[in-house]
Amino acid sequence: MRLPASTRPQRYIFLLLDRFTLMAFASALEPLRLANQVSGQKLYEWVLASEDGQQVTCSNGTVVQVDMGLGEVTRDDTVLVCGGIDVVEATSKPVLNWLRREARRGAAVGGLCTGAWSVARAGLLDGRRATIHWENQDSFAEEFDEILLTKSVFVIDGNRLTTAGGTASIDLMLRLIARDHGEPLANTIADQLIYTSIRTDRDSQRLSIPTRIGVRHPKLAQVIGRMEANIEEPISPADLAEDVGMSTRQLERLFRRYLNRSPKRYYMEIRLQKARNLLMQTEMSVINVALACGFASPSHFSKCYRAHYRTTPYRERGASAVEGAAQSPVPVEDIGDECDFTGIDFPEEKF
Repeated sequence: MRLPASTRPQRYIFLLLDRFTLMAFASALEPLRLANQVSGQKLYEWVLASEDGQQVTCSNGTVVQVDMGLGEVTRDDTVLVCGGIDVVEATSKPVLNWLRREARRGAAVGGLCTGAWSVARAGLLDGRRATIHWENQDSFAEEFDEILLTKSVFVIDGNRLTTAGGTASIDLMLRLIARDHGEPLANTIADQLIYTSIRTDRDSQRLSIPTRIGVRHPKLAQVIGRMEANIEEPISPADLAEDVGMSTRQLERLFRRYLNRSPKRYYMEIRLQKARNLLMQTEMSVINVALACGFASPSHFSKCYRAHYRTTPYRERGASAVEGAAQSPVPVEDIGDECDFTGIDFPEEKF
């Protein structure tokens, strides 16, 4: 593809944190390589960095050599933090100070996958729109309430860039390449990647509810959407049924038929999943996690959590591996009904 002669290549600095996600990193790097190949010019160049300038091991065990440590970059560079597992532990004080320094010098800064957490922790996303992998959204929202968190696959807010991880990095880089050198080049690169549907910053990162649950029933999807949007202050099954023009009994039959569980049980599982995310990804106290997930009593929360995950919320944070606690939930049919929304979370008469 013929393009006007490029004066100076745009440079990207990829900061690889310990146990970073290889998919998110490779999905950002390959479009840059292909931009050079397709155009026949050096439109982009890149440098790999780590905190100490030494090799980094990604989450799948692959070891990656880097080019530099936390050295100076220019104001025309773009720094992309590549995060992955245990990003809180991997984000050290020197990394935060480096990000703040380079941002002050004028460099664009972004985060791929959980790298958005590092950028947020450095205070570089305050008052801006951002995104992060859906599994980390609950903890991110609890910790950084001054950031306008979205569920988009990627977000560009001025010179701050964030992606949800995985293949979302491709969408971000194609948008940046299109901005720099035009849509035809970006589309050609997408063809080279066999990437048939380029997403925009208006696309959501998660599958639709009908696709996720494998059932295409509009009222069922509507109720589940309401449940997912109301975790801290759960809505009673009676009110959920009324919202979609059904009786409570009809709603019960609908859930039993398609999901083999009651509406209360399904709602409880959503709340407990959020609770587990918060326990594993934040330093929130157990009582605050309980409140954030709609439990008025820590004892009730602990009882339900133990019934579902075979361990207590307190052990989940560090002793679960030693204690031998299971990491997968108990099958629905093996859990009693004592942990549904009765007695503590809602008035009993609602049911």
